[in-house]
Amino acid sequence: MGFFVALHTLAAVIWVGGMFFAYMALRPAAGAVLEPAQRAPLWCHTLAIFFRWVWASIIVLLVSGFGMLGMYFDGLGSAGWHVHAMLTLGILMMLLFMHVWFAPYRRLKRAVADNDIPEAGRRIGQIRTFVLINLILGLIVVVVGSGGRYLVLMNL
Repeated sequence: MGFFVALHTLAAVIWVGGMFFAYMALRPAAGAVLEPAQRAPLWCHTLAIFFRWVWASIIVLLVSGFGMLGMYFDGLGSAGWHVHAMLTLGILMMLLFMHVWFAPYRRLKRAVADNDIPEAGRRIGQIRTFVLINLILGLIVVVVGSGGRYLVLMNL
């Protein structure tokens, strides 16, 4: 069980922490010091690396999460509200990520390859919006996943 918890936590930290860094640190720094023609390839290459980690995180989260459901909770029926909330929000995050991967990110790569900076900027804006939504959801999941069990014990 401890192994699954550790893997689950690590995968969540990689994904949510990466979004936090990208949105709260890299985005403002890149906007302050780089021209749009430089920002587009930077984001395209940064996302290519980060998205590999997100795919790996998704696999680990699903395997470890469902593994813990089977080992510790004996399925969803005996899991608390916090586990249901974490699973629901996590799946929503995964679906939003897949939308980004298959639509705006694909178009961003094409725009960067074609040196179409205005189009790349539009796609970066779309991705930024989805990352913000996923970041908020991810932070909620972290709070619910880490504190939900104890909130129930405190009757909150």
